[in-house]
Amino acid sequence: MPVKRQLRIGITLGDINGIGPEIALKAVRRLRKLNAQFVFIGHAGILAEQARHIRLPAPPTASLDDPPTRARAYCWTPERLPLRWTPGEIDPSASAAAGNWIVAGVDACLRGQLDALVTAPICKEGFHRAGIEWPGHTEMLAELCGVSRVGMMLFGGPLRVVLATRHIAIKDVPASLTRRVIEDAIEMTAMSLPWLGARRGRIAVCGLNPHAGEGGKMGTEEEDLIRPAVERARRRGVPIVGPLPGDTVFHQAAQGDYDAVIAMYHDQGLAPLKLIAFDSGVNLTLGLPIVRTSPDHGTAFGIAGKNIANPSSMAEAIKWAEQLARRKNPWAQ
Repeated sequence: MPVKRQLRIGITLGDINGIGPEIALKAVRRLRKLNAQFVFIGHAGILAEQARHIRLPAPPTASLDDPPTRARAYCWTPERLPLRWTPGEIDPSASAAAGNWIVAGVDACLRGQLDALVTAPICKEGFHRAGIEWPGHTEMLAELCGVSRVGMMLFGGPLRVVLATRHIAIKDVPASLTRRVIEDAIEMTAMSLPWLGARRGRIAVCGLNPHAGEGGKMGTEEEDLIRPAVERARRRGVPIVGPLPGDTVFHQAAQGDYDAVIAMYHDQGLAPLKLIAFDSGVNLTLGLPIVRTSPDHGTAFGIAGKNIANPSSMAEAIKWAEQLARRKNPWAQ
């Protein structure tokens, strides 16, 4: 059997005042047998400080432009900024640095210096205070990669969930749902499932309203928008059903009836996923020419600096990044 080449996986540290550096260090230590070299992207001094705090060795420093190092993991600081580690505090300078590290990581992937990118959590409020107007990683990554259509898939345990709309207020969801939005979510989900190893590719689509609208008695979005999008995909050969009631479809998916569920809004999809896989969920961005995953949780400022953060979700994100980087990305050139 041929030996797999060692991949180089970038891991952005996210907001340094959250748990990102801690879970990154712990996850890499846990994944000793993974055939990859890990590049922490962030402030080397603060990473070393946090490593000492949790009694782990501080990784050496190097640059991607240096001759290759044999170190299993090292820290690359693309831009040296004056930062302080203040656990649990929202600091615009920390958010600005986190944004710069994402930019550097994406650029390194696009140039072929990294095989995949795993991003630690950022603080959206901190981004706003720092003048960074992207609502989150997904939109930022799309612009950096020069693509107009992206999707947010989260998976863990038996569930794979794609969100038709993402980080918007509930009151804005109905107006944001269009047939094109739903069709895009369906198409990206169908393209992603073989990449993830789900060869049957069976997709279920949630309704927006209770009981999937009750035939129009509790809203018309199902009949006006969702059902036509589902029927069009079915005519193209996609194995898909819907709209189905959101209060039952996730149970059916967990039992193996479907390989993915498309939810109409954020909490419709993430509440069941986090119930089942709170500590092991992974976020995968669909539609990018690079591999990008992340843990399925936030900065957890409340426990930052206490050495109690669970790295399981980060470890799963890294493992999946390595697996997906070895397969054909449907959106890569």
